Amino acid sequence: MEFQQIRDRLVLAALPHVAFDGWSLRALEQAAADEGLEPSLAERAFLGGPVTAVENFIDLADRKMAEDLAHADLESLRVPDRVCLAIETRLNRWAAHREAVRRATSVLAMHPAAAARVTARSADAIWHLAGDSSHDFSWYTRRATLAAVYSATVLYWLDDASEDNADTLAFLRRRLADVGKVTGLRKRLEGWLENISPLPQGGRGRGPSKMGG
Repeated sequence: MEFQQIRDRLVLAALPHVAFDGWSLRALEQAAADEGLEPSLAERAFLGGPVTAVENFIDLADRKMAEDLAHADLESLRVPDRVCLAIETRLNRWAAHREAVRRATSVLAMHPAAAARVTARSADAIWHLAGDSSHDFSWYTRRATLAAVYSATVLYWLDDASEDNADTLAFLRRRLADVGKVTGLRKRLEGWLENISPLPQGGRGRGPSKMGG
């Protein structure tokens, strides 16, 4: 068995224990016992400690999200709807382990570098599923923007008691709509700037000749 498979097994088996013991060696050792594995594997699989287990959990969530959407008809949806569906699908998968997700966010709060890494990877995974093929500077801006939207949505979801997470989905759609408005305004501004003729030499400090008489 590959070590990655062992890590995945341990993380999944640990989820019920994490709700009580947090992302700790104890929870991982209990997971190993549940899986019939050597208890020492819990420490050897995650040499960086609990934060390494959390990183593996989020990486696993990225992979499971792709699996869950493998047969979805994303091409028929607008890009914002693809993004929304990807995030909704992801949250639904882990709804039964919301407390483990909450504990994961607490661990990441104490490890900013790890938090930045996993959030960036998740945002990239979501954009990839949404069909983004950009290679210019927008590649970075889109992922940075989505990382902020996704992080805020997860925090909202953790305390959402509405049926079928309806409030979370409404929150997500509002955030994506806000991003769309800002993006549309930026594109219009860029187009406007591109159409402005450069000022003639020596005209610095004066307004366009056709304005103001």
